[in-house]
Amino acid sequence: MRMFVAVIPPTEILEGLAAFVEPRREADGPLRWTHPDQWHLTLAFMASVTDHRLDELTDRLERAAVRRSPFDARIGGGGAFPHVARARVLWLGVSAVTAERNPSDELTRLTAGSRAAAGKAGIDVGAGRFRPHLTMARFRVPVDATRWIRVLDAYAGSTWTVEEIVLIESHLGEGAHGRPRYESRGTFALGVGAVDPTRVAPTLPTP
Repeated sequence: MRMFVAVIPPTEILEGLAAFVEPRREADGPLRWTHPDQWHLTLAFMASVTDHRLDELTDRLERAAVRRSPFDARIGGGGAFPHVARARVLWLGVSAVTAERNPSDELTRLTAGSRAAAGKAGIDVGAGRFRPHLTMARFRVPVDATRWIRVLDAYAGSTWTVEEIVLIESHLGEGAHGRPRYESRGTFALGVGAVDPTRVAPTLPTP
């Protein structure tokens, strides 16, 4: 199974972002915008999870969530992968908003806990530097994305409280218009330890 752990912003936050993006969708041919109901923040990506590892993964993610407390977050600040001058992916950043000295550590710690849970369950986790973001668009060819980053920098989202993480299974090519279909396999409340595998996450893009 192809899976990932994610933070999914609430509906009202996604609707506000969609209202900002919608007028810009037809502005540039090389851009392929992601769908609003697909936006999410990936914490840990697992390319292959076997059935016999799933129960342990679920247990360990629950424990990891218990160790973290809910915190406020906000979407804002544009960026590009692999870099601005020859961008292939356009994104909006996600940052924690707390009274702590280093508020971004909240997301970093949540990511570290999610990845550690997968590793302890015997599952390989995608490595690389963690940069909290929502993927907004992809370019058909590498381009200088400076002007698009300026556009995204104008967006400042409302604050919401991150209260849970979600384990998502990705079914490639089974969604609308050839997009992946995503199935929630567990929702884990921060600081509480509650797991509700019946919760259905929004349709999300490939992380």
